[in-house]
Amino acid sequence: MEQDGAESSSIVYKVFTFEESTKNKQESVSVTIPEVLDPQYGMYVWPCAVVLAQYLWTKREELKDKTVLELGAGVSLPGVLAAKCGAKVILSDNAQTPLCLENCRQSCEANSLQDVEVLGLTWGEVSPDLVLLPKLDVILGSDVFYEPQDFEDVLVTVAFLLRRNPSAQFWTTYQERSADWSIEALLHRWKLNCVDVHLETFDADKPELAGSTLPGNHSVLMMIITLKTGDV
Repeated sequence: MEQDGAESSSIVYKVFTFEESTKNKQESVSVTIPEVLDPQYGMYVWPCAVVLAQYLWTKREELKDKTVLELGAGVSLPGVLAAKCGAKVILSDNAQTPLCLENCRQSCEANSLQDVEVLGLTWGEVSPDLVLLPKLDVILGSDVFYEPQDFEDVLVTVAFLLRRNPSAQFWTTYQERSADWSIEALLHRWKLNCVDVHLETFDADKPELAGSTLPGNHSVLMMIITLKTGDV
């Protein structure tokens, strides 16, 4: 990743620049992410986040004025990019980890985003904040399928949101860590459909994206999850 940012109080500011050049114009957006030098996972930009953000960049015209919720946002690269592309964004992370919620707020501050809401949402729990969410168009999740014991809680939350927002989609990237880990049975249980999105279709099949050294040699995959037809 770029190292041209400032460093203070054990925070490193890293800049990710998404670009597209055509014959007629060149477009670019830069996102500054404060990473805390701490072993907790939520403090860093992980490979999946850069891949998901690249997908959002290719969908930036569709995202304008859409309402987007990021689950398990951490330092919030995808959600912040969506906001800079004109979406109405809500960032969320575990309600029981206020430090992760503070990460979300710091990323908003670093990008001068005043109107992004930050909420504590714990996967698998139907809390008042979850119930009171506005109508959603897109749900984001970067590397939320990290710990197998969390897989069903993630999908319980996603299924709840999709049933309340039947036309919404869950866009998620994940890192292939074990051939034995699968969400197929859980998708069937919660009546969800899954479509794989190949990285080459959105120019993410590269070891370096957005001026960073991520995703590197990590095996990152993407899928879009929706409600099964007729299950509304």
